Order: sequence, then C-alpha cells, then structure tokens
Amino acid sequence: METKTGEKLLTPANIVTTIRILLIPVFVFLLLAPWPSWASDPQIAQMAKPWVAAFVFTLLALTDGLDGYLARSRNEVTNLGKFLDPLADKILVAAALLALIELGKLPAWVALVIIGRDFLVSGLRMVASAENQVIAASNIGKGKTVLQIIAVIMFIIKDNQLFIDLGANVALIAWLLSWAVMLAALVLTLLSMIDYFIKSSHVLGLPIVTKKNTDGNKE
Repeated sequence: METKTGEKLLTPANIVTTIRILLIPVFVFLLLAPWPSWASDPQIAQMAKPWVAAFVFTLLALTDGLDGYLARSRNEVTNLGKFLDPLADKILVAAALLALIELGKLPAWVALVIIGRDFLVSGLRMVASAENQVIAASNIGKGKTVLQIIAVIMFIIKDNQLFIDLGANVALIAWLLSWAVMLAALVLTLLSMIDYFIKSSHVLGLPIVTKKNTDGNKE
C-alpha cells in the first residue's frame, strides 16, 4: 500500500507501531481487570497480576526502539511513522498513568504534569511546523521518556504482595525508590518542556532565543 507520493505505508516499522498501539488496551485490561477472582489460585494470581502487567508494558515500551531501528535500517522512514511513533509512546504512558490513578497508586497531579507537558510540546511542534520550522528533540527529552517508563514500571509493582511478604523495610525501599524515580522523571519532564519553549521562542515571537541561537550559533 502506497500514498499518492509513492511512499509505502505498510512498512515493518509502521506495522510494529500499529500493533503497539492496538496492544495498549490489553495492557490496561491486565492492570485493571479483577482477573485474580476467577483464577484457579486467586492469591498467586493477585501476586502475579502486576508483574504480568509490568512485563507487557515493558515489552510495548521496548518496541519503540524496534520500529525506529526498522525504519532507519530499511530506509523506510515515512510520514505515517513520524506521526504514529510519538503518538504511540504518549498513549502508552498516558494509559498507564490513568490506570495507576484508577488503582489509587498514583496521585492525579503527576499525570497532569506529564500529560500536560505533552500537550504543550505537541502544540509548540504544530506551530513550528506551520512556520516550516523543526524543533529537534533533546537528550533531556529522551532521558525523560526513559525515566517515565522506569517510574511507571516501578509504580505498577511497588505495592505487590511479594514486597510486603519480604518485610516492612523491603516494602518501604520499593516505595521510596518508586517515588525517587518518578520525581526525577517529573523534573526532566519540566526541564524538557522549558527546553522546547526556549527552542521555539522565535516561532512564538518571544524574545528569549533567536532562530540563529537554536541552530547552535552565537549572535
């Protein structure tokens, strides 16, 4: 299947990305559904449930690197892929955050910061695109994504019965580590948002950094 410009749509990279998006509801179901109640051994199932959900989330997160590798190695970078790939990442993280809020494991303000930042940055990118400008992703943004994924995984499993059974100290350490990573992710989330605003200041007409500055040159 090709577009009017001859660009292939059903590339391996786009297929992987599409499958990742379609599997996000499966992850949410595994995390939220009360399936231990109908398991043969509810106690074991209750203990295994967050680990299974965390495994599926990790698998979906790792496929982000796979579709990117396939697109570059096969020289099949498409506009559809450029649209779907970041969208898949944002939907996956947002779905996980909202599910954790539903379970009472995460306060809503954390999701508000992360999802709000994504809306703002997406808006900045659209404005820049309309002006034929490209706002390049920074290492801060990449680090933010990695920490967000790790933090989500830790929040999924931090209240697991296994940690509780290992003792109060183990459960406390799991709780503290989860919040330490999440707070670090939030810091990078805010820093990356500020970085995008600085880079796009010339597009927005703000007297912060000129276009020449954003290309890495001094005035």
